Amino acid sequence: MSEVVYEETATMIAAGELQSFVPFGREHCRNHPNAFNLQLRELQPASELWSSDGAAGLVGSLQEVTLQERDRECWQLRKGCVGVGGEEVEFEEELYTAGNMVVWSQGSRSQASSVYKAFTVDSPVQQALWCNFAVPQNKKAGTCLLIYIQDQYILLLCIVQSSCVNVHSTTGKDFISPLPFQLSNLWATKFGLLLERKNPLYCLYREPLPTVFSMLHPLDEIAPVVCKPAGLFEGSRVQYVSDSTMKIVFSCCQPSIVVSYDTVQGTHSVWALRKVTHDERSTVLRCPVEPVGTPLGLMTSGFLTSHLRNVSRLDSPGGSGATGALHSHQNRIMTSSPGLHSRVHSPSISNMAALSRSHSPGMAAPSFSGAARFNTSFHTPSPRGHHSLLLSPNSTTNESVLVPEMEPIIPDLCMEQLWSETATMSSQASKVFLTSDLCENHYLCFLVESHQQLRCVKFIESNDTSQLIFASVTSIPAKDAEPFDFLGGMTCNFASWHLFQVSKVFVPGLLSPTFSLSNQPPHLSTPVENISTPANAASRHIRRLDEASMPSPVSELRGPNTKHHEASFLEDYTFQQATSYIHALRDPVCNRVTLELSNGTMLRISIPEIATSELGKVCTHTHTRVLVKWYNIYNAPGGPSAHAEWNLFVTCFMTLMGYNTERLAWTRNLHFEVPLSPVIAAKKARPSDGGSDEVGDYCVGYRDVSWHKWHCSIIVAWSEMTYSPEVSPPSSPSLRLDSSAPLFHHIPALFYVLHLLYQELQLDELQRAGASSLVCLLQQLARDLQLEEYVDLYWRDYPSLISSFTESCLMDQGKIGQMQRPSFLKAEPPSMFSWLSSCLRGEEVLPFPFLPGICQRTRLLVLSYALYIVGDENATSTDVSKYLAKLSAGELNFQDLYLSFGVLWVLNHRNNVRSTAVVGPGFTLKDLESVPFGVALPIREAIYRCREQPCSDWSEEVCLLIGRQDLTRQAHKMTLAKDKAVSLSLEPPTTTEADEEEDGMSDIIQEVTGLIWSQDLRVHEVRRLLQSSRPVRVSVVQLPEVSDHEYIEEKENKLLQLCQRTMALPVGRGLFTLFSYHPVPTEPLPVPKLNLTGRAPPRNTMVDLNSGNIDVPPNMTSWSSFHNGVAAGLKIAPASQVDSAWIAYNKPKSPELANEYAGFLMALGLNGHLTKLATLNIHDYLTKGHEMTSIGLLLGVASAKLGTMDMSITRLLSIHIPALLPPTSTELDVPHNVQVAAVVGIGLVYQGTGHRHNAEVLLAEIGRPPGPEMEYCTDRESYSLAAGLALGMVCLGHGSNLIGMTDLNVPEQLYQYMVGGHRRAQAGANRERHKSPSYQIKEGDTINVDVTCPGATLALAMIYLKTNNRSIADWLKAPDTMFLLDFIKPEFLLLRTLARCIIMWDEILPNAAWVSSNLPQENIGNASVSEDMNLETLVQAHDYIIAGACMAVGFRFAGSANSDAFDCLYKFARRFMKGLTPAAAAVTGHYNLHTCLSMILLSLSMVMAGSGNLKVLQLCRFLHKRTSGEMIYGFHMAHHMALGLLFLGGGRYTLSTSNSAIAALLCALYPHFPAHSTDNRYHLQALRHLAVLAAEPRLLVPVDVDSLKPCYALLEVTYKETQWYEETTVELMAPTMLPELHLLKRVKVKGPRYWELSIDLSKETQHLKSILSRDGVLYVKLRAGQLPYKDDPQGWKSLLASTVNHRNSGVRAFKPEAISTFTSEPALVSFAEFFCKASDGMKHDTLTLFSAMLYECVTQESPEMLPTYIAIEQAVGALRRSDLPQTFPLWQMRLVVELWDSRVLRGPTSRNGALLTSEFLPVMKNMMDVTLDNWLTGEGRRQVGLGACHACSTLVRGDMD
Repeated sequence: MSEVVYEETATMIAAGELQSFVPFGREHCRNHPNAFNLQLRELQPASELWSSDGAAGLVGSLQEVTLQERDRECWQLRKGCVGVGGEEVEFEEELYTAGNMVVWSQGSRSQASSVYKAFTVDSPVQQALWCNFAVPQNKKAGTCLLIYIQDQYILLLCIVQSSCVNVHSTTGKDFISPLPFQLSNLWATKFGLLLERKNPLYCLYREPLPTVFSMLHPLDEIAPVVCKPAGLFEGSRVQYVSDSTMKIVFSCCQPSIVVSYDTVQGTHSVWALRKVTHDERSTVLRCPVEPVGTPLGLMTSGFLTSHLRNVSRLDSPGGSGATGALHSHQNRIMTSSPGLHSRVHSPSISNMAALSRSHSPGMAAPSFSGAARFNTSFHTPSPRGHHSLLLSPNSTTNESVLVPEMEPIIPDLCMEQLWSETATMSSQASKVFLTSDLCENHYLCFLVESHQQLRCVKFIESNDTSQLIFASVTSIPAKDAEPFDFLGGMTCNFASWHLFQVSKVFVPGLLSPTFSLSNQPPHLSTPVENISTPANAASRHIRRLDEASMPSPVSELRGPNTKHHEASFLEDYTFQQATSYIHALRDPVCNRVTLELSNGTMLRISIPEIATSELGKVCTHTHTRVLVKWYNIYNAPGGPSAHAEWNLFVTCFMTLMGYNTERLAWTRNLHFEVPLSPVIAAKKARPSDGGSDEVGDYCVGYRDVSWHKWHCSIIVAWSEMTYSPEVSPPSSPSLRLDSSAPLFHHIPALFYVLHLLYQELQLDELQRAGASSLVCLLQQLARDLQLEEYVDLYWRDYPSLISSFTESCLMDQGKIGQMQRPSFLKAEPPSMFSWLSSCLRGEEVLPFPFLPGICQRTRLLVLSYALYIVGDENATSTDVSKYLAKLSAGELNFQDLYLSFGVLWVLNHRNNVRSTAVVGPGFTLKDLESVPFGVALPIREAIYRCREQPCSDWSEEVCLLIGRQDLTRQAHKMTLAKDKAVSLSLEPPTTTEADEEEDGMSDIIQEVTGLIWSQDLRVHEVRRLLQSSRPVRVSVVQLPEVSDHEYIEEKENKLLQLCQRTMALPVGRGLFTLFSYHPVPTEPLPVPKLNLTGRAPPRNTMVDLNSGNIDVPPNMTSWSSFHNGVAAGLKIAPASQVDSAWIAYNKPKSPELANEYAGFLMALGLNGHLTKLATLNIHDYLTKGHEMTSIGLLLGVASAKLGTMDMSITRLLSIHIPALLPPTSTELDVPHNVQVAAVVGIGLVYQGTGHRHNAEVLLAEIGRPPGPEMEYCTDRESYSLAAGLALGMVCLGHGSNLIGMTDLNVPEQLYQYMVGGHRRAQAGANRERHKSPSYQIKEGDTINVDVTCPGATLALAMIYLKTNNRSIADWLKAPDTMFLLDFIKPEFLLLRTLARCIIMWDEILPNAAWVSSNLPQENIGNASVSEDMNLETLVQAHDYIIAGACMAVGFRFAGSANSDAFDCLYKFARRFMKGLTPAAAAVTGHYNLHTCLSMILLSLSMVMAGSGNLKVLQLCRFLHKRTSGEMIYGFHMAHHMALGLLFLGGGRYTLSTSNSAIAALLCALYPHFPAHSTDNRYHLQALRHLAVLAAEPRLLVPVDVDSLKPCYALLEVTYKETQWYEETTVELMAPTMLPELHLLKRVKVKGPRYWELSIDLSKETQHLKSILSRDGVLYVKLRAGQLPYKDDPQGWKSLLASTVNHRNSGVRAFKPEAISTFTSEPALVSFAEFFCKASDGMKHDTLTLFSAMLYECVTQESPEMLPTYIAIEQAVGALRRSDLPQTFPLWQMRLVVELWDSRVLRGPTSRNGALLTSEFLPVMKNMMDVTLDNWLTGEGRRQVGLGACHACSTLVRGDMD
């Protein structure tokens, strides 16, 4: 049987945009001030330099230098991409190198090239390249190595010089990596850089050195690379790469491979580059056996360890590697070559070590570095004594240098051999690249110029994708080649046969003799089977490939016709193009490539795209595996225009299947410019098109059908079954299919693929027009295949169109049986709309077929319906095969199916709304707009339900999808201070700008305070009370008898009293401005002045304390300056950008401000920033010996390391505590206050740890006796108290569970310290230290209770905090007899009462009865006083016990704003205020009365912390004004601390009641306040600031996501059930302070004004904490039709307010022009403006309908439904007008109605979340019913065809009723 062969002449494609090309860097370098230019500038004065002659000389010399350097220039281009405005913009990047310069430029078609970065280095650039370095994100400690869990890649530019590699990052970081050897080449890989060393001469040495090294990061050490050659025997094991004959010619990142060339054997090899495994690392580092020779000659022994001892500088940069490697280490004299030049440019070993670590001060240099490690043989010395590089004993080299302790360099990367050539070639590949064809086959191509051959090696991935399998080799005659990514192919120059896709490129006006060479062999070489890898199954399909069997051959020129053609071609162009021809190709980027011509010029051309129209693109993508000729024909010179593209495609496609397109009526009518039928003679293109004579000759040449079968098998899963349908006789005998056509056997499979594509197109509104074009082709194929069901389906879809097609074609009956009829081609056609309709009706559905990569929308919608309508939760995971049948070559594979697209569904299953979010790239709301309205409605409904009740922790992509911009913005984690848009001022401040800046309180966020306290100016009042930067008013009336001098003294005395108050203000101001400021890194922190001057009215004269008229205490302002520094530092928010340099930058130059800076350091510790201070700076501050600085620094670092047991901080603190030093250590002169701070610091660092040793030491320090000699005699109380507080913090809350401390008897010892008794003997080192008694204080053997009692009491309270241990609490009861009361200081009664109550935490009740119950009722509670009782003692005891109980209430309800606790405490505060009369004060004493009042005021502020309560503010203001003599400095401090706590953090912070917070408050609010500003006897003043550690942010601030301004919103807060109350729900108007989070169950933003948002505290506590820590910003979204609470407090102005009785009344009252007030949605606003206003052409009914639609969309908050409403109305209108050429709109109406019916069947609860809730849909359905009834009764039959009428009626009403 003769075989029919389609002959084909060579076709061409037309290239476009021919442009001259000059590298941008060359132009840029002409203006570069290079070294010659700079030298010239130095020699000539400026006047001469810029004179005319000088300028001319300068230009001339510059051109000369440029010309000389042009020979060394090189450049490379690549594709760049950047996101601009949500779209990706592509551009070209150029890296140009010439001389010492490297220019990185960027440019695109639309934008001229510009310099991105330019570099000039010291020596000539040898190479420049881009490289990605992996930066490990998470490090997990493994064995001795670090295992990288996830890497992030950073782009770096590497510039190679002779002695180093400069590495520059895009973020501005620069690195210099010294080179220990000369580089031959540098290669970029997936993991970093590969360095190939220049091979030294081996005349002196017998053993090879490593030749390939890796560098994974610029700061990493260069490590040798190991290799794993392929082999069939055991000898092929892991070894170092040391073969000097192996040259790397190519590297690639993805896949990670390296191609090498063996210069001896003349073969190329491919290696996989990967991380070295642990076993391989162990193998090469282990001692090797005798070397075994391998075929590749690679070094077999790999061992780098201490016995390799050589310090040669064999071939270090700048030196000669060929001359002697041995030199004397001592004398630096070269011993072998007298002619060796000096190594001036070679860095020494130490210099290189320093350089390589210059950017990493924290990393230690390696123990042995430099060139020696890389010039050392890794080969073991042979037993015969050939010691290779080892020096002989007679050498002058020092022995100590010969035997260094050398660490082995651990290899990082391994090269594993994958493939090697079998045929020997003579020369190295000049070009290597990866490419792929349209069948997604991947090839490694390398060009061998000497043979003018391109060798293409096909490779595939293994099943586990871990290995590459190389299958076959094909050789192509070619002079040059370049890959094209966008086409999946490559361009070949020279005898241009193209393996994959591209034919000859026609370049107008350019002669390329490569197109017409006749001296090449006429046949392609036979594919070479590879024996290095297993043979691939696909290779058996590849037979001898000659030019006629190629899918897209550009045939060799053969025969006399060719020569004649060539001659005539040359004659035409001799006069202009005789010498210019294409010499080479280079720099392919996207579809552009550079042609190098023989005369040196370069041209840039672009290759056209595959298709321009959307339908053409998707069809060619569907059939790229078979339509290999389409590209050549479509892009032929003078080819068709865009509008004829589809016609061209159909004709091409049908011709390939065997149709005679000239005989079929409908294809004959297709107008295209170039005929494609092989039967008709070729027509020449119009000359004006610049076409070629070859263009029209189109034939398909397939001699080898089996090859074609392999080529096509990727599309479909072939079936082994054959199917022979009965063929009906055709209408015309001439309409017969040619069974020898290439695609004839595959017609059924191709038809099915096109049918699925047709279904896909119907799901996209933007491409649905293409479906009507495609249906013509489909109906023809369905008729000829006799698939009646399919024809019927197309007829129902396009009744009027399909009715005009009647022709069928006859197929050869014998050939039909040979057709490849796939098993999935069923008689019943798959219809997407029918499938969706069945889902909505609840029927069983079969899996819908889809093509991966083609039917993406089909897959997405099927899975959406399965989730939402069917309610199958596993639809995207395990049950995918229930709903989708994947069609592809090979097996059905559903892995990762749900990852490629994303949408959000709500599963409405069993009446429970459940949310499932699946998000991935590609699917957005914009994509949903192109889905037909009926199909999209269920998904929109799901999104609508999710919008109603979303989870607050959903990802940003999901929130964007459901239209909740508030949640999307929440994911950005902005603070009020950072978000510039949010921080807009609502109200102008009343004070001037200058005042704001200087008082230190201008950073309070006024928008928030204006909402919290909107009715008054209490914040401004607080600022007035706490400011200390302006002079005070000294108002003293001069009596007649008072002289002027006495009057001045009176004023100064009055000022001194006022200054006591001024100096106490900063403690309160620090709490008020807490964490409210984000500093600018380039500016110092502004610190407000502490102004201690006054102004005396009426003349406003200055009053100063420095006049000398009165005595002023020395150092009076030292501690107040410290507090002022703390207050300034506490403003800095924890989230600020603060580093060590900025902290040091703030250090003042004047010593007067040193105290302020000390406070600033402590504040930085309290807000967590002091951990960033370098250890060197800490050491520097402490060695200065400044007492205040030491106190601030020690307390600061301890606070920053709270509870961490940090050893470095422990050592720092221990130096300052004698008890923690060894007994034999040198005694240090540490100031007493510094010791107190250090002791408290130990408590902070070890808080809650129960550390045994520290607890033991601190327990002893509470009762530390005075001495030895003159030491420890003053202020002992503060030290004992500090030790007690520290002990309490170390054992905080442990109670009786103090593990390992039973022998210490901690509670008994503390009780003894509290009540007194005999002192216990000191143990161990303390005995020696206290052997010598004190020379000042004699206490004897008894404990001084006045010193030890406070510390012991508070320690006991903190150890048993909240334990409700009654036995311990009973120790702390107040004595109930008068006799015992006389033995206790009244102050201690306050401490005992407080301690007892906080131990019995759960018994504290917020009422006066409970407070009074703490009094011993027998004596103190009775009103009658007997004669033997001391009234003063009783009254003082009564007051202190009451104050202690009030403090306990304050601690228990701190930060809760509990109204009962407030009422109780306020009542006692008022009672004490009344007791301030002189009569009452005479009994109790002013000091005692004020102390008790201050503690009750502080308790009140603790309860109301952050709330700004007005009554407490009034109390504070009243006490602020009292400056009489009895108001000492400490009371002012207490009152202003209370004021600061009341407005903590400007109302954003409140207090916590955690154990840690209680401990901090006990330290800060110790109830003994200093008598004057330098008093630290009983309590260190710096500890007052520890109250900050108890503060926590709990203010929730709603911010409108549209206006970005804080607003009011209603919150619903649900409390958990406790033993005191049941689960309770309260409504709060935010901004509001939330209760402590552990008490809450749920926080919810409540409607109807704003979209609801619920935060479940059982799962999302961390989410809420993160919101609160970022200024509490909770973004909320206003519902359409609503107004904010500020504009409409009562809700009477909303759009829905008028809709009281019936919805229609709301529609009638609705005014579309007012729409912008109620919604910011631009679509609705525009619709109202253009379609809802009365105009001349607008009918009243239409206007009413549009207004109703608009009202519905606004009130239902569903603007996305507006197009759906309009589409429904248009569909019904078209049906009524009988204007329906297709039934697509009716399908959508059917789906909408079926969705509504399914909702009705499920009951009214299911309809609540439905989008279509109005009467709109029933009305539209009724209009359709009436229209269809008219049709069926006969009226409509006259207007439309009978068939169309029947199709519409059965479609819409078939299953509706």
